[in-house]
Amino acid sequence: MSAARPLTTLRAIAVTAALPLLLTACGYGSAAKKDDDKANAAATGDKKLSASEVRIGYFPNLTHATALVGLQEGLIQKELGATAIKPQSFNAGPSEIEALNGGSLDIGFIGPSPAINGYVKSKSSNLRIISGSASGGVKLVVNPDKIKTLDDLKGKKIATPQKGNTQDVAFLNWIAEKGWKVDPESGKGDVSVVRTDNKVTPDAFKQGSIDGAWVPEPTASKLVSDGASVLLDETDLWPDKKFVITNIIVSQKFLKEHPDVVEAVLKGTVKTNEWINANPDKAKASANAKLEAEGGKPLDAKVIDPAWKSILVTDDPLATTLKTESDWAVKAKLIEQPDLSGIYDLTLLNKVLKAAGKPEVADGGLGAK
Repeated sequence: MSAARPLTTLRAIAVTAALPLLLTACGYGSAAKKDDDKANAAATGDKKLSASEVRIGYFPNLTHATALVGLQEGLIQKELGATAIKPQSFNAGPSEIEALNGGSLDIGFIGPSPAINGYVKSKSSNLRIISGSASGGVKLVVNPDKIKTLDDLKGKKIATPQKGNTQDVAFLNWIAEKGWKVDPESGKGDVSVVRTDNKVTPDAFKQGSIDGAWVPEPTASKLVSDGASVLLDETDLWPDKKFVITNIIVSQKFLKEHPDVVEAVLKGTVKTNEWINANPDKAKASANAKLEAEGGKPLDAKVIDPAWKSILVTDDPLATTLKTESDWAVKAKLIEQPDLSGIYDLTLLNKVLKAAGKPEVADGGLGAK
């Protein structure tokens, strides 16, 4: 994967329409809740693998479509046989990393920034990225009465989900490429970067306290349904129109002790992604059903329909884009230069892909030795 092209060359990017995906994106908030799905009940007659259960974390976001659909349709459980899934839904990347570090979670779906931070803070000793899951699903949406061009952002208030989160880092880098100045800690400068929880961003927009937002789906599509317009799709800032938004991570301890279980989960996620791509409408309905089970209310068609189109599920972790995003965070002085060597272990994923007749994927030189 090639590095992102200079963003200053993208001023003339055509505005894309429609938007995509679901709830919190790289996670903000905290409480984790357990989810008991009939689709995830282990088949008692099947032979157990080396663990009687596997605890899997994810966010109720469309960017976590692999988890939502894989759990809803029982595609992951099918590969695990009698090994039961214990799913846990999180609202925040930090809380999911905390659960993984604390030993209460084995495998998780998570964004690149929390994965990098978790890896660095544990001094490379805890997690590994074992697969990709999704690309895309992030947009800059604005009040069309106040902002008509990208240059109009100067002097405006634009929301991101959280300081240092994946979208925040991307927006700060975009601002820097424009030649504008913003203090990464306070968010003050030529553009006011307002860190706002995705759950309250729509209300902030309606009240006029922000002029736009650089956010994941479905927040972007929700804002559009409230009158915003899409000014830029982050996908267009990447040369291959792909960038990692969700990875699958595992506790190094669980990977070492239960590689058969990890392999079974990956068989399930690969089959889930294949099913999603082959059956997009059914998969969209399945993801929405899972969201309804999570929160008691499905997404409206005017939100989920455009949001779903902007997400690409993929087994490829798009490793070079994670490195680029890490470099952006360093440039913004949000983190010091991290040592990411060993953050990936794609051995089991490539074994599964090869057996399925699919091409293997690369770790960008950041694989475990």
